[in-house]
Amino acid sequence: MGKLRKRKNARRRKSTSIYFMLWTTFLLFALAIVLLFSFSQNRVVRQTYKETIARELAKSGKEIQSELVLFEQAGGRDYGGFLISRTQKYDVRAFILKADGTLLFPNLDDLTPALSKDVDFAEKIVRLKESLRKADAETGTAVLYEDRSGEYVYGARLPSFGEEGEETYLYISRSLKISESILSGVRSRTVLLAVFVMILSFAVAGSISGMLVKPIAEMTEKAGALARGDFSVDFRGTDYGSEVTALADTLNYARDELSKTDRMQKELIANVSHDFKTPLTMIKAYASMIKEISGGNPEKREKHAQVIIDEADRLASLVNDVLDLSKISSGLDVLKLEDYDLSAYTLEVLEKFGYLADTQGYHFQTDIESELFTRADPAKIGQVLYNLIGNAVNYTGEDKTVRVALKKEGEKILFSVSDSGKGIKKEELASIWERYYRSADAHKRPVKGTGLGLSIVKTILERHRFRFGVESEVGEGSTFYVLFPLVGN
Repeated sequence: MGKLRKRKNARRRKSTSIYFMLWTTFLLFALAIVLLFSFSQNRVVRQTYKETIARELAKSGKEIQSELVLFEQAGGRDYGGFLISRTQKYDVRAFILKADGTLLFPNLDDLTPALSKDVDFAEKIVRLKESLRKADAETGTAVLYEDRSGEYVYGARLPSFGEEGEETYLYISRSLKISESILSGVRSRTVLLAVFVMILSFAVAGSISGMLVKPIAEMTEKAGALARGDFSVDFRGTDYGSEVTALADTLNYARDELSKTDRMQKELIANVSHDFKTPLTMIKAYASMIKEISGGNPEKREKHAQVIIDEADRLASLVNDVLDLSKISSGLDVLKLEDYDLSAYTLEVLEKFGYLADTQGYHFQTDIESELFTRADPAKIGQVLYNLIGNAVNYTGEDKTVRVALKKEGEKILFSVSDSGKGIKKEELASIWERYYRSADAHKRPVKGTGLGLSIVKTILERHRFRFGVESEVGEGSTFYVLFPLVGN
């Protein structure tokens, strides 16, 4: 036992609490949201910035190209100064290049520090001409693309600005590297936001997890009290939602059923103990009388011995009731179905109650149609009929009348047994079939029992899948009925 308890404790320590799992789940979910937001924000900022640069560069490039044509038509010759002024105006870098990538305008000596960076156009001119060749069939002589060096380029063919017939190109670019500084700022803000969200999520997750786990912890504590036999616990507490309320209602229902079963078990123990004690006392008393008084008197000895035999039979009947219910409920007692005459069988069962008519003035009114055959287990159905008739005998009124009927109804056989007793209260109708149940009303019991009779009836009929029930009105008696299948007709 010690080792088993240690293993259970070890498993309990290793198991993760719902609180921790919920808290971790909320926290990881918040972290995932922050990471997803950061990733998507960086992509959106980068893409938006590129689209903005491309849109502005396309507009600026077209304006510079148009202004350059007008400048030339007006007789202007300071192309370097013109490009430098437009560079400052539109925040771009603007150049006129020869076909081999040689810088034509502005001159290197005229370039500002900002423009003098990366003025090797040998590779850039190749990309520009390839782009222009592809664009000729689509958009004309101007192109816009992203260069490998991290800048957007606007390029166009120009009239010859060099030697006669030499191709020249307008090359306007704008760097994308400023976006890196923007993204760096975004990342910094995202990190601060992530720290804030994680701290907030830590608190919120703990609070929500505690709120969700609290009713479970409360119910666990109350369930422990219920397991210890405290049937006063109420699982309904603070309203935590419809699901928890439904669970609490179910547990309260289970508590009520356990309480009822516990009460009935105690009543059964008291009843069975009393029923066992009485015959045992009688057996002991009459055995002592035979030993001490009537041993030499044959007449008295036989009378006392018969009492002992009768009480022993009564004990055997009590034990058989308990064993029968146990076997039937567990399914160990296999049904042996066969076709037989239920009418004749009912009359045989009624004969067992004949002594009550002869000795105690009971009246048995019968209305039994002949040759009604059914398919069932005769021995088990015999228990059903005996218990139902015996129950009517025990609870009938002062007129000591019991009515037994067996009639054909369509494809069924209706068996009914009625008494003229006090009847059954509506709130008790559902309970009379339960194990250990016995009405609290006092009554004389010519047919001895343990309170298991109707439970045995219910179990047998449910295993046969036969319909059964009871109809009763307080002060007007009760009628128990069973519908048997009709065969052979």
